[in-house]
Amino acid sequence: MLNNDRWIELVGGFTLVCPVCKGELEIVRADLLHCPACKLTYPCVDGIWRMLPPSRAAEYEKFIYEYETIRKSEGRGSNSPEYYQSLPYKDLSDRRSAEWAIRGRSFRALMDQVIIRFERRVGRQLKILDLGAGNGWLSNRFAQRGHQVIAMDLLINPFDGLGAYINYQTHFMPIQAEFDHLPLADQQADLVIFNASFHYSTDYNLTLTETLRLLAVGGLVIVLDTPVYHQAASGAQMVIERQAQFEREYGFPSNSIPSENYLTNARIQELGEIHGLHWQTFMPFYGFPWAIRPWIAKLRHHREPARFMILIGSRNR
Repeated sequence: MLNNDRWIELVGGFTLVCPVCKGELEIVRADLLHCPACKLTYPCVDGIWRMLPPSRAAEYEKFIYEYETIRKSEGRGSNSPEYYQSLPYKDLSDRRSAEWAIRGRSFRALMDQVIIRFERRVGRQLKILDLGAGNGWLSNRFAQRGHQVIAMDLLINPFDGLGAYINYQTHFMPIQAEFDHLPLADQQADLVIFNASFHYSTDYNLTLTETLRLLAVGGLVIVLDTPVYHQAASGAQMVIERQAQFEREYGFPSNSIPSENYLTNARIQELGEIHGLHWQTFMPFYGFPWAIRPWIAKLRHHREPARFMILIGSRNR
């Protein structure tokens, strides 16, 4: 058995709980936790804590298979550690350069407009939860700045999921878990960041309720790179177009999980009112061609294109 001090060090300053009942976990050994109330065990396999109960793992099995199929086909990942270490500023594979250019500009804006100011205000090491961490590039960048970081995702594969953590020289904790049942005790995180992932939520209200449970006093919820539309009809049309494309290319629409898929201005305001959040928004500049996309869409009578903004949520005082 490990003493409490060693356990805190092991989990990077965060306290883990059972994702089902939120009860305390017993330490069976350094790589195995047990919930006495639920009779469930949670192992650490290949450096990744598996905090997804069997019933929930079965629920996501089809989604994970389809998602990984699409991502492999898109040429995600690399055998080179340098590829991962260069993200989001450069895609050394040159397969998704345009996409990573967007992600890089979003990250720069996040750092300049939010993170650096927040670091100065708090004046200490931060505890950060990276939700939808994917290959861990964002967790790596925060760990480089000396923060304590948990990278959380459903995917654990080594090319595009949490298993890619081995490519970084920094330390952060990869945990397989879902948004709405997070295996962490209350009020721990200074920052909870949805890393191009909030739109995968099946219920924004449920997801935000769980997120705010974890947020420390003075903490921030950040939504990064989720598509936003003026009109819900535009978002709905985007979903139809995407599912039709996946059906043509892969033989399935990739809709096994009923995700919300997008935000609208009205939905953002509504979520703020329900959850007592004050939203700030920052619009990164992605270049002139990106800026004129709405005008081109209007001229061609197409649906409005998605906007990507940085949403910063803080509790109303």
